[in-house]
Amino acid sequence: MKRFYFFSLLFVVSFLTLAQLSAQEKYDSTAIAQIKDEGMNRSLVMEFMSYLTDVYGPRLTYSPGYMRAAEWAKQRLSAMDLNDVHIESWTPTGKPWSLKKYSANVIAAQNFPLISFPKAWSPGTKGAVTGELLYLNATTDSALDTYKGKLKGKYILLNDAREVKAHFEPEGTRVEDSTLLQMANADMQQRGRGGRRQFEMTPEQKKRALVDFHKMEMCEKEGALGILTASRGDGGNIFVQNASVTAHPDTPFTKRVGAQDPKAPKILPQFSVGIEHYNRLVRMIQKGEKPKLELNLEVAMAKEDSGYNIIAEIPGTDLKDEIVMIGAHFDSWQGGTGATDNATGSSVCMEAMRILKTLGLKPRRTIRIGLWGGEEQGLIGSREYVKAHFGERVDGTEPNSTPTYNYKPDAEKFSAYFNNDNGTGKVRGIYMQGNEATRPIFRSWLKPFESMGASTITVRNTGGTDHQSFDGILLPGFQFIQDEIEYSSRTHHSTMDVFERAQAEDLKQASVLMAAFAYNAAMRDEKFPRKPMPKPEAPAHGSN
Repeated sequence: MKRFYFFSLLFVVSFLTLAQLSAQEKYDSTAIAQIKDEGMNRSLVMEFMSYLTDVYGPRLTYSPGYMRAAEWAKQRLSAMDLNDVHIESWTPTGKPWSLKKYSANVIAAQNFPLISFPKAWSPGTKGAVTGELLYLNATTDSALDTYKGKLKGKYILLNDAREVKAHFEPEGTRVEDSTLLQMANADMQQRGRGGRRQFEMTPEQKKRALVDFHKMEMCEKEGALGILTASRGDGGNIFVQNASVTAHPDTPFTKRVGAQDPKAPKILPQFSVGIEHYNRLVRMIQKGEKPKLELNLEVAMAKEDSGYNIIAEIPGTDLKDEIVMIGAHFDSWQGGTGATDNATGSSVCMEAMRILKTLGLKPRRTIRIGLWGGEEQGLIGSREYVKAHFGERVDGTEPNSTPTYNYKPDAEKFSAYFNNDNGTGKVRGIYMQGNEATRPIFRSWLKPFESMGASTITVRNTGGTDHQSFDGILLPGFQFIQDEIEYSSRTHHSTMDVFERAQAEDLKQASVLMAAFAYNAAMRDEKFPRKPMPKPEAPAHGSN
């Protein structure tokens, strides 16, 4: 009898606890219904997408193209009657670079245009320049020595040919239910406390990296005309990013200089080549042919400039000094038009602000949008914004030392940040970034969106997006779980990252969720719960 009473009491207490948790997290169901109706039936997200991709095209950080698009975004946000709309500068500075003209033709027994694209911040060729193609076929320093004195005036095929296989699996995919279930049931992936992890190469990787370094050195010292590398992917699609600055593999990444840096040394013109054409050139040379390349690259370089973010907000009411933020990175690479990386996220955030403003909703907290520059160069725009407005993390100099945080006054007024940056796919849920206290909040907020495919909550971290700039100083920053679609297989950093790859219904759904999460966070009685501060490491046994 007592045992029955105990378990009955335990059930009642558990039930009350769950009920209290549920009761604590309320949301305005009428407002959410209005947001869903406006976003799904009168959306402008694809109009924003078309302007960002078709009209303004690639938005390389520091480039004139980025600034033209930023001015357009500022005008559109102002036209929504948002407050404090401005373009905010940040440092470090970089070299503005833009592509003016490019052509590449192989001259051989049969001439053909080379499927290729210049790498960002590559210097131009000063007109059409023709030179023999040379395959630098060396995987050891001793093999490389056989090419000494042979590189001057030649275009260099720097790396190996690569096997291309047929595509028997679909390129476009959605997250499977089994994967979402695994994510929902996952434990927090534990990481060592203290400084950020450093990537360590295997001995074989170090050996190959050293040979590659010596290859680049030889190309530069002997006066090669340009460097061609094989693009990942296939089917004529080219994945292209920035030109490389030669650095010894032992150089720490924090000490390396990017091609965009005003302090970067002079480099050779560099190009990414479609794998089918790259492989063909290698095979031609191996069979005794001596193909030439006629190449013309014209670029514009301007005086170094700051980077820029685009900022705007909807002012709050009784809690207007507190901030909820949404955002996405605005910059892209130069090959395509920056559609799924990340005009999609930028358009989703702009559309979310439009929805909230159009409906005339009155958030208690101020809702601010941040469209970030420099994400592709290491989240620079959002990191500098966080540093300027909220604070920064300071890592100790000793191994496994506990980091400290230097916060600014506005950090106390910050509630949460929500990010969109995983392509065009619909939202399937959200990463909690190890913040278990957010689980009942997100569970409640996702309830109205279960029928739209968004219901998964995972305690896991995810990386590589601007939410890390906030999470890095323990401010609540979150990225949504999204369907992959063709992100890795076709669009991410490629020449085919264009408007046609964006999925309209998915972007409408993502915009609605972004608007709802921003509004819900702005209406809570309390600011968003934060992860606890790290505790100092216990001293080793026997230490003084």
